[in-house]
Amino acid sequence: MNPLYESGGSGQLPKFSAFHVEHIIPAVEKVLADNLEQIDKLVMQTTQPTWQNFIEPLEALDNQLQRIWGPVGHLDAVKNTDEWHAAYNACLEKLTDYSTRLGQHAGLFKQYQALAESAEYADYSLAQKKVIENNLRGFRLSGIDLPPEQQAQYKTISQELSQLTSQFSNHVLKSTQAWSKLIENETDLEGLPDSAKGLLAQLAKQKDLNGWRVTLDFPSYIAVMTHANNRALREAVYKAYATRASDQADDTSFDNSELIQKILKLRVQKAHLLGFKNYAEYSLATKMADSTEQVIGFLEDLALKSKPQAQAEYDHLKNFAKTELGIADLQPWDVTFASEKLKDKTLSLSQEILKPYFPLTKVLQGLFAITQQVFGVQIIEKQGVDVWHNEVRYFELFEAGSSHAFGGFYLDLYARENKRGGAWMDSAIGRWKHPVGALQNPVAYLVCNFTPPVGDKPACLTHDEVTTLFHEFGHGIHHLMTKMEHLDVSGISGVPWDAVELPSQFMENFCWEQEGLDLMTQHIETGETLPADLLAALKKSRGFQSAMMMLRQLEFSLFDFKLHTQYQTDSTIDVLVFAQQIRDQVAVVQLPKYHRFPHSFSHIFAGGYAAGYFSYKWAEVLSADAFSLFEETGILNPETGAKFKNTILASGGSVHPMELFKAFRGREPSIEALLRHSGIQA
Repeated sequence: MNPLYESGGSGQLPKFSAFHVEHIIPAVEKVLADNLEQIDKLVMQTTQPTWQNFIEPLEALDNQLQRIWGPVGHLDAVKNTDEWHAAYNACLEKLTDYSTRLGQHAGLFKQYQALAESAEYADYSLAQKKVIENNLRGFRLSGIDLPPEQQAQYKTISQELSQLTSQFSNHVLKSTQAWSKLIENETDLEGLPDSAKGLLAQLAKQKDLNGWRVTLDFPSYIAVMTHANNRALREAVYKAYATRASDQADDTSFDNSELIQKILKLRVQKAHLLGFKNYAEYSLATKMADSTEQVIGFLEDLALKSKPQAQAEYDHLKNFAKTELGIADLQPWDVTFASEKLKDKTLSLSQEILKPYFPLTKVLQGLFAITQQVFGVQIIEKQGVDVWHNEVRYFELFEAGSSHAFGGFYLDLYARENKRGGAWMDSAIGRWKHPVGALQNPVAYLVCNFTPPVGDKPACLTHDEVTTLFHEFGHGIHHLMTKMEHLDVSGISGVPWDAVELPSQFMENFCWEQEGLDLMTQHIETGETLPADLLAALKKSRGFQSAMMMLRQLEFSLFDFKLHTQYQTDSTIDVLVFAQQIRDQVAVVQLPKYHRFPHSFSHIFAGGYAAGYFSYKWAEVLSADAFSLFEETGILNPETGAKFKNTILASGGSVHPMELFKAFRGREPSIEALLRHSGIQA
């Protein structure tokens, strides 16, 4: 038995207490060396490849690597230390070298080609064919057709990119942690609810300080931006957040300016090596969208439809701020504050009014009840599982009537020091049928950064946080409810990036419907579910400033995609000037000159969304239209749920997502549901 794993209901789970920083590099080096040796032997000894004698052994080696490397990368995100990150970074180069060697392994490529041309290929399942097809595409995108000199160049670029993107992410984390502001006079926090002040007092106490400590971790940041009457404090916190990891930050040692240029240059060099005009074209090689023109047209059309309403929303907000709040010159650091006041006045609704109705315990109960009613799946907590922090919990999933778990997930919900900001789902273990017949059940990590309980008060979520939880859980069920048994197409593996957000955004819809809200709300004092007046206000609020929010996402998407379309190796593009040009085209809210949003845009400079941020909007069209079938048949309709589960979720990456969508919805997707849900009159 592997000493880094313990026995669990979903197979062997990572034993996080056994992962020590000094073991990372030797363990990774050993598994990589063993794998390369086995692959070379496999290629040499296989005269006629078959699924059994070739693909299955390769899957076993891939699984072996993921069981070691996966927890290392995960711990770098949730329990970051300088020592751990240094070891993680040292391994990144080795991993990149390994994947490049495999991607350019001529013998391996020939065996895949031989398998694709073999007589037995015709008898393979759709999933098996997709595994082979994806791998052949992967070889070509790894430079298999390049001459040796250019293959070496490709490898160097890939290694540099993995290091630079990791460094970018670490800079954002370190810059976020480097700034804080101690408030010693409580009057400076006027307007903040007691729960927010309790959090800031807790943050001060953690550093043995008296008073209230404001940090740039999101729960602290958003509390000040939403509620603080002190305009100077809002501006100071806004500026610190907006200039993270840049030349404008108080501490410029984490400036990402050079990294951005280096990353962009290397990406376009990689694209050119492979015969693409730009990095955006390279990105689309593995996505649903057909062309750069199609993506830009899609985004600009949505912007055109949304901008008139967004301008009207912003004009209304400026007028309200002037007449009701005495803010004659509405600034970006006033927008969240004024918007909350306007929402409270016009809808009698604010995040703080809603918050007591969403105690975290009840929200989880509701989420699990919805999962059981819609998908026929029961979720039960399992005790005694080895975790990386005492706040982390582990849950198992059971089909109705079964006593055997078919998957599980870790839940890490609270913000804390040395934990990356934001929210995400990641694969801990992929569903896979072992060659000897044993089925490896899938396991997911679900990570958020919510405000932890303060004192003896339970943790309560804003409605925005509730939708975040449902979003990440949607990714989780995509990973966990797969029926695929081949790693390359199991769960979210092999799913095009512009379709991977479909289940996550789909799940958010339950947070706006009475049938869902009745299951997840229970006032912490009265015990009542969300009353009719607040429910009506909440549903109405879905359209509150929805066009402004739409434009904000389109601004990010167009910045990302057009930048990666236009950037060339000899480019002298100033990303800040470029960002301003996009803003002038799309936005209604203008930002101060010191704003450096690209410098902390980890999705595209450190994550998997480079020339792919448009995926959120692309998939939102699919998810809104998919949910409209539930609106027609019943929000918690188990038959419609079973259909969604057995098409979209079960198929993983084995079938093109457009075919899956049409199988579920019975037609091509329509943009109408997205605009309707967003309250945008096109």
